[in-house]
Amino acid sequence: MPNRVMPKWMMLAVVLLAFSNAGALHAQETPAAATSQTQQPVQAAPEGNVLPATPTDDAAQTAPDDETVRNDVQADAANPVLPHDLSPLGMFMAADIVVKGVMGALALASVATWAILLVKSFELAAAKSSARRAVRALSDAVILRDVREALTAKKGPTAQMIAAAGDELSKSEAILDIVSTQGVKERVASQLSRIEAGAGKRIASGTGILATVGSISPFVGLFGTVWGIMNSFIGISQAQTTNLAIVAPGIAEALLATAIGLVAAIPAVIIYNYFARSISGYRLILADASAAVERLVSRDLDFRQARRLAPRKAESHAHTEAGIARIG
Repeated sequence: MPNRVMPKWMMLAVVLLAFSNAGALHAQETPAAATSQTQQPVQAAPEGNVLPATPTDDAAQTAPDDETVRNDVQADAANPVLPHDLSPLGMFMAADIVVKGVMGALALASVATWAILLVKSFELAAAKSSARRAVRALSDAVILRDVREALTAKKGPTAQMIAAAGDELSKSEAILDIVSTQGVKERVASQLSRIEAGAGKRIASGTGILATVGSISPFVGLFGTVWGIMNSFIGISQAQTTNLAIVAPGIAEALLATAIGLVAAIPAVIIYNYFARSISGYRLILADASAAVERLVSRDLDFRQARRLAPRKAESHAHTEAGIARIG
């Protein structure tokens, strides 16, 4: 009995030992599997997070660059750069065709103004000098014959006056001893006034251009100003911006047109006033010459009448003395 019981207990201990070893092996295998399962997601998670992160960061870094480029292009289109050459010539070359025409016309008007100043100054100086010399000669003469031969050969209004007076006396020679001399004086005065008016008109030729330039140049420049400002507003509407770079070129051209208009107008007005005073002085000299010719004509007529009446007065004086002798 004891021998049979021992093997049973030994067999039971072997089975329990086997079960305990199997449980230990199972426990050892379970944490390893759990550890491997736990490590695999940990290793996969960084791989899943790191690998997609690289293109995302590159795209994030690339996107601002493209957007910056687009913004720069839009800024350049909305804000054009001002022209580098802002000199008068540069603004003229960059101006609109209408503004160029206005500036060119005003520049030609200014050139014409200064040309008239030079030409008329020499012409007036020569005319005044000649007229003054003729007035002195007429004032020193006693009769018309004294200056007729000396001044008739010269050109000028005073020579024309002397020639006209001599011709009228020659034409009226036949009736001078019959009718009054008042009619001859009136005809001579009429011719002298016509010659004086014609000389004043000739010397004033060209000054009308100065008056025209001085009166319309500011308005022509204003037209250029309005056109330039209109172009500026058109540029604003097209660019859809109020940046100064859009407005400045047109305003600069407009102001340049106004400046050229003033440059043409102001000297024209000053020169016109100067010539108006100078021409008035020349006309006064011609009036003095005309009056001197009239005096010479009147003196010639008086001498002629005195020569005609002298024999009669001598005869009357002789008759008077004879009558007194008879009475005595």
